Amino acid sequence: MRKLLTRVLLTGLTTVSCLAFLVPTPSYADTTCAQTNPATGECLVWIEVPGTPGTPGEPGDDGPEDTGTGAACYWDGTSQGITKPPPGPVPCSSPDGYWSNGYHCYISPVTPLPPAGDPMWQGHVPGDGALYNCYQPQTGLLITVWSQDPPPNSGAGPTPRDVAQLAIARMKLSAITIGIAPEPGPDSIGLVGMPVWMWAKAPNDHTFGPIEASASAGGITITATARVLRVTWDMGDGTEVVCDTAGSPYKPEFGRKESPDCGHTYKKSSAHETDDAYTVTATSSWVITWSGAGQTGTIRLNGLNRSTQIRIGEAQVLVN
Repeated sequence: MRKLLTRVLLTGLTTVSCLAFLVPTPSYADTTCAQTNPATGECLVWIEVPGTPGTPGEPGDDGPEDTGTGAACYWDGTSQGITKPPPGPVPCSSPDGYWSNGYHCYISPVTPLPPAGDPMWQGHVPGDGALYNCYQPQTGLLITVWSQDPPPNSGAGPTPRDVAQLAIARMKLSAITIGIAPEPGPDSIGLVGMPVWMWAKAPNDHTFGPIEASASAGGITITATARVLRVTWDMGDGTEVVCDTAGSPYKPEFGRKESPDCGHTYKKSSAHETDDAYTVTATSSWVITWSGAGQTGTIRLNGLNRSTQIRIGEAQVLVN
């Protein structure tokens, strides 16, 4: 009679029974962000503008393009009950002065100044603040305003994109928490040729979106909405898996089935890797759309990632 004995071999590691891996268990990996803010512990975000169209011989990015900065100066008379012309960018300077978003007009000093007691001083006296011309070419309205300090020059202020970045900071975006089967840890080993499942564990507004936030600066108010476009999984064996969804959590009843939307199969053992394990890194690619100041735009963010390690062994069948 022939007896079949199946065992898992992973050089340098303890030999364990294969039965533990024929039905892998769900993983809830205890992972950390690859780069964090030392003051807050939050994942750091940096901007990358992807090569959306692609170049000859290289794949393109099918996501939306990053659309730039937007104009810092804009007309929006809706706060004054003026709906025509509609809100939109305007030149930051003209022969009538510099543009102020807060006043909705071009600003220039009044010369010569009227004498003390003139109604234009609105109860103030010369030397207490100053008088400015405020001209709206959209309506043809020219008025005189008094201000203690010169009205802000919007051409020297933040762009809509800059304000959108303030809104993004309020979102506190974070890398996903990695879910993976087989489960990470010294007592768990997957098998060469067996499906590996990857997913975002308990995705929420801050780890997967969509999430919305607003910010104001320089007379500009911007509302931004962020969502994850895809998650790129570096499997540690030279393979990258791009998943357009949050992935599906593994359940024991799935057995040896492959993940329907985010999975990988290792072709060799992790025995010769550092710590005898593959380092798996999940990097999120975010798309942020912003609107305000009569304009819209898109910002692309990459770089939010987390890592974990999993061990993969080889099953050998011995025939006696």
